[in-house]
Amino acid sequence: MKTTPADRLAATILHGFEAYRTRFKAITQDAHRRFREGAWREGQQASVDRINLYQQKVQEGLASLKQAFSEDTLAHCDLWREARDRYAERISQRLDYELAETFFNSLFCAVFKHRHIRNDWMFVESSRTDAAHRSGIELCRRRKVEGDWQNALSWALEGAGLENPFADIARDTRLGATRLAELLPDAIAHAEDAELELLNSIFYRNKGAYLVGRISGGGQHVPLVLPIRHSERFDEQAGADPGLHLDTVLIDPDDVAIIFSFTRAYFQVDVAVPGEFVDYLQTLMPHKPAGELYAAIGFFKHGKTEFFRALNRQVAKREDQFVIAPGVHGMVMAVFVLPSARTVFKIIKDKFDPAKDVTHNIVREKYRLVKRHDRVGRMADTQEFSNFTVRKDHFDPECLAHLLDVAPSAVYLKGEKVIIKHCYTERMMTPLNIYLEQCSHDAQLAVLKDYGDAIKQMAAANIFPGDMLLKNFGVTRQGRVIFYDYDEVCYLTECHFRAIPVSSDGDYLSGGNESFSIGPNDIFPEEFGPFMFANAERLRIFQTFHPELFEVSYWQGLQQAIVDGRIIDVYPYGNEQRFVDAEQ
Repeated sequence: MKTTPADRLAATILHGFEAYRTRFKAITQDAHRRFREGAWREGQQASVDRINLYQQKVQEGLASLKQAFSEDTLAHCDLWREARDRYAERISQRLDYELAETFFNSLFCAVFKHRHIRNDWMFVESSRTDAAHRSGIELCRRRKVEGDWQNALSWALEGAGLENPFADIARDTRLGATRLAELLPDAIAHAEDAELELLNSIFYRNKGAYLVGRISGGGQHVPLVLPIRHSERFDEQAGADPGLHLDTVLIDPDDVAIIFSFTRAYFQVDVAVPGEFVDYLQTLMPHKPAGELYAAIGFFKHGKTEFFRALNRQVAKREDQFVIAPGVHGMVMAVFVLPSARTVFKIIKDKFDPAKDVTHNIVREKYRLVKRHDRVGRMADTQEFSNFTVRKDHFDPECLAHLLDVAPSAVYLKGEKVIIKHCYTERMMTPLNIYLEQCSHDAQLAVLKDYGDAIKQMAAANIFPGDMLLKNFGVTRQGRVIFYDYDEVCYLTECHFRAIPVSSDGDYLSGGNESFSIGPNDIFPEEFGPFMFANAERLRIFQTFHPELFEVSYWQGLQQAIVDGRIIDVYPYGNEQRFVDAEQ
């Protein structure tokens, strides 16, 4: 039987997708070995490689299409209409069909330069119009507690298959059982049918392995996360104990949401049925959008697809319009929001304020840097869109006028449609400067401490934010401070931290008869205070929490640790929650 061009097009794209999935799985499954051996630097590179893999395979797929078809043939949308149907048939029994649809979309967009976005020719909506049948693959393992929480935790740890021995599993499980006794609702803690349930797949990220599931009983359930780590400095310090330990027990939904935050690196976790896996995670975190959960487990491109579909549905409701984002206008980005979708949109302006010595290409490279780097829970993940199209009447007139004024090369009108050639989206947060004006005194103390913690944790991951003004940070619903303005971000090791020189009279040089040269990467921590805070009282409080941030030696010490090859771990939960210093 002779194949049609549409059949060949569908087959070529599916072949590319299968090559992507094969390599993706290989990188992911090797996380088990990397954790066992403490190969932390290799793990960091594997994370970057897996992110880069998607675009590499799309480019390879595009090259295959151009080799198999003429340019004129590929440009026919009717061919893609038929190929879409053939492709849907080919993937109908796949367990990862939704990822396959997204890969098809990526090839379509690569050919048509992100134009002609219609469901006739690609998968704007999924090909599965009815509920997908369940795979029958068992996601979880379970055990009745029968009143013995310590024994149940022993079952959880010993059954994980991590290979490395636990240094003191009796201590770990005793501390874990005590923590559960303190935190569990009575209805679960004393239920006759209390049960531990854990996903069979282990979640790996940085230096941690996470067992994820839930505790149920008495008709209720709470999420459960068991973070497992090696001893401190394992594989960095000669003679370090290779034994594992349970670092803490987390059952609070907010704590679990932070583990899966959009501000963290994607997990390396082996997932047989992505849709069922995400459905399960949503039972633990019902407020998390599906797109964020797909991204959290490594499928960030399909996370973008889910986000786009959800955004389309929200816009269609017409509950509100796109409006200018609250707060101080950016010097590099024009920022607007759709409040009901909790989404921020950023467009690079045509002209930057004079204080900003960057170009469009530099800004885009900064965003790519953050996408690939470990965001340590302090930098927002972004999605990048080209030729984003919205009806004109979905915009507040003042907002649309502003965008057309500051970014005319990126935003234009076509009839009743607004075309945005390029933009970034992020989760909406309250700008830190606005939050500080509205919050209580206690909340102000907490957020000022967390602001400094955010700067320190980014620095530990070899990231210097550059512009540390309050307006460039946001506050999440959990009260965490997140950095989201990347046009001046750089690697910490690229910075030159200096003390302000002292003149012959013993005073700081500040523009008198004596002068000193300043290089492009020179940074003076002593100057941070007035730059970050106009409010003297807030500066005083901040300096009380974080005096070391104003000392050159602190920054130079971090740089040396990074140069020496140390990977400084940043825990996705508070130090006070850890068992490391608990009494034996």
